[in-house]
Amino acid sequence: MYVRPAAAAAAAFLGFALTLLGGTASYAATGPVSGPGPLGLGGPVVYAHRGASAYAPENTLAAVDLAMRLGFDWVENDVQRTKDGELVVIHDDTLARTTDVEQLFPDRKPWKVKDFTAAEIARLDAGSWFGEEYAGASVPTLRQYLDRVQRNRQRLLLEIKKPELYPGIEEQTLRVLGEAGWLDARHVEQRLVVQSFSADSVRIVHGLRPDLVTAFLGTPPVADLPRYAEFTDRINPWHTTITADWVAAVHGLLGAHGRAMEVDTWIVDDAATARKVQEMGVDGIITNAPDVVREAVGGF
Repeated sequence: MYVRPAAAAAAAFLGFALTLLGGTASYAATGPVSGPGPLGLGGPVVYAHRGASAYAPENTLAAVDLAMRLGFDWVENDVQRTKDGELVVIHDDTLARTTDVEQLFPDRKPWKVKDFTAAEIARLDAGSWFGEEYAGASVPTLRQYLDRVQRNRQRLLLEIKKPELYPGIEEQTLRVLGEAGWLDARHVEQRLVVQSFSADSVRIVHGLRPDLVTAFLGTPPVADLPRYAEFTDRINPWHTTITADWVAAVHGLLGAHGRAMEVDTWIVDDAATARKVQEMGVDGIITNAPDVVREAVGGF
C-alpha cells in the first residue's frame, strides 16, 4: 500500500514537474515492448499503476492524463463488467471505496460492480474521495479509457480483474480493444499487454489472440514456470515474493512468443525498494508513484 503525500507537498512537486515538462510531455510509443528497458536505454520500464494514482484518483482519466504530463508512457488499469454488460475501469469488485455509491444508492449494499448498470455507475463521483479538486471524476468505460490512452500516445498494461465473476470477459475485452483500434499490428507489437491473476484467463486470451503479449500476475514456484511459459510472456509478481534467483529462472525460459520471459514487479513506491528490485534484474516496475521510481532507477 502507498501512503498518499500531504496535499501541499504533492501540489508543490507537481507544479515543479509540470513546469519542467512544459505540462504536455509524453514519450511517443515507437519502441519495442521487450528488452531490458524501454528503447534499450537500460532502466526498468516504469508502469503508472492505475495511472499516476499516488497523485490522482486511481483508474480515472485524470490519473491517466497526469501520468502523461509527468512523462510516463505506460499506464496500468483494471477491467470489470456492469450488470448490463458494459466494461468499466475500476479495481475493486465493489464501488464503495472509490465512489459515492453509498450516498446515491444506500439500499444497494454491498454495492458490487456487477449489480449496477453502466448508466448508474456513470452517475457516481469517483474523485471526491481522493480530493476536492477531483470532484465529479467518473468511472470510465473501457472504451473511454482506451480512447484517452490513445489520444495521449500512451501504452497500456490491461488487467482483466476477477474473471470468475464475469464469464466471457476475455472475449468481450478483446472485442472492445478491436473496436477501439487496439488490435492492429502496431498496438499488438508495441503498445499493449494483457494480464490477470487468473492463469485460465491469460490462457484464454492467448488462445484467442496468440499474437498478444500476455502476463500472469503471481509468483509461481520455479518448477511450475515452464507450464506458464506455454501461454504467457511475462510473470508479474508482488515485489516481496521474489529473489534474484527467481527472476533469473524466469529469464531463463522462452515464453509463448519464443523470447526470453520478462518480470514486471508490483507495487513499488519507494526509492529503496525500486533499487532493490532493479538489482534483482526485473524488467519493469509497476508503481503508484512513477516519478519516485524513475528518479531511483532511471527508467521511464
